[in-house]
Amino acid sequence: MKTIKESSKYKKGDLYKGSKDKAIAYIEEHYPETAKEFQQIQFEQWHTFCKKQMDYGPSNISMGTSLVSEDEKRLSLVGLIVRINDKIQRLMNLIVKHNREAQNEPTIDAFKDLSVYGIIAQIVQNGKWGK
Repeated sequence: MKTIKESSKYKKGDLYKGSKDKAIAYIEEHYPETAKEFQQIQFEQWHTFCKKQMDYGPSNISMGTSLVSEDEKRLSLVGLIVRINDKIQRLMNLIVKHNREAQNEPTIDAFKDLSVYGIIAQIVQNGKWGK
């Protein structure tokens, strides 16, 4: 049985259009609002990611390296872990310890950042960052 990754080739604009995957079909049938919201949030994060990458470029994640060696990838991942930890600590402080509203940016922004950093870490590990 082929996985989605093996059987699907990226097509600009719609990765899963026409997918016959049973899990996707099940969720879309039984939880249509959740499925639609999940996809909408992913698209919004993709859009934000693209705008930020236009500003930053790939070197902020690659830490100025080419990401060709395992040590360079590790350095990049450590940088991502620090960013992720910052977001986790902020959420812990606001939600768990003090149960109060943020004074600067909404806590939902930290959740958005965590989601994107997780994807970026996978791209770095897969050797595809900046390519």
